[in-house]
Amino acid sequence: MILGAHEAYELSELLLSCTNSIQSMALFLNQAQDPELRDMISRHYAVHIQDYNMKVEFASKMQGSQDQLDVPKLTVNPMTPATASVTAGNIPIQPQVKLNQLDDRGIATSYLLTLKRAGREYAWATFECSTVQLRVFLEDAFRMCSHQAFEVWNYMVRKGWYMVAKAPDQTLQTMGQMYQEVPFHQPMNVYR
Repeated sequence: MILGAHEAYELSELLLSCTNSIQSMALFLNQAQDPELRDMISRHYAVHIQDYNMKVEFASKMQGSQDQLDVPKLTVNPMTPATASVTAGNIPIQPQVKLNQLDDRGIATSYLLTLKRAGREYAWATFECSTVQLRVFLEDAFRMCSHQAFEVWNYMVRKGWYMVAKAPDQTLQTMGQMYQEVPFHQPMNVYR
């Protein structure tokens, strides 16, 4: 497999990013106190190792990776935070300017932001990729980050660590009045 120069540079940045994610996750696993948080990061960890190893294969082997990324299913909690009341309420936060260890909230926040950043990088790199096998892998890696970030976000909302506010009814009504459906199921038939 031949990579374009821009693809190789994107892959190099993604490898560096993944190195950071894996090392951060190792620290999170060592410091997390909540068993649910530890379990979640632990389940995600193996997929990040697989993701990294596949990128190394794309970077070092002419045939790319023969593996298929194990994209986790999208985990939907029965208590949907956007529509249900948050059990813990919104707990205020203030950055600590001196600390020796992250608490569970700091770990979850850092992990969520890592996943969001990685997801954006995968999406961007996918649009810049012309090698089909690498492009499909990057799309899977984006979905991996998206699904994992959704799980972390749900966890944080349940704990009261991530603010969720329902959109005001007036906003939804205004938006519903502004945008109208296209009256055709087969829009190309208009041109016939």
